[in-house]
Amino acid sequence: MGTSVNKVTLVGRLGRDPEVRYTSGGAGVANLALATDETWKDKTTGEKMTRTEWHKLVSWISTDFIKDYLHKGDLIYVEGRLQTKEWTDKEQVKRSTVEINVIDIKPLITSKADAAPSGSRPPQQRAAAAARPAQRAAAAARPAQRPAAPEI
Repeated sequence: MGTSVNKVTLVGRLGRDPEVRYTSGGAGVANLALATDETWKDKTTGEKMTRTEWHKLVSWISTDFIKDYLHKGDLIYVEGRLQTKEWTDKEQVKRSTVEINVIDIKPLITSKADAAPSGSRPPQQRAAAAARPAQRAAAAARPAQRPAAPEI
């Protein structure tokens, strides 16, 4: 068996605003926290149960779009690949974490302000919300480019 697949597809909500940093070479990298929920009905009580799973996302693509248009609470679609990072902390304890390296990211529903009736928002928010679809379309039309790996 010479072929393997490392692909993750998730739809979830951002748990916080994305953090975007830049390497010394100017490449942007975005860190995002994505929550996915699983719901089921308990067989004994009939009660609706929910479990939330948190995912660490790292994106080297579309960082300007992520910084400008994605916010805490937004529902997004993500494709990526799993990557495990290992290190030794200050107390010489081996640690590891699993991240998802983003290959594709798309907003599905952004900010609750977008979904609120326009009359319930201040004028500035109404104007910003009205401009978002055109801004999103323009950003989505731009091809995602993955910069060269940063120098370490």
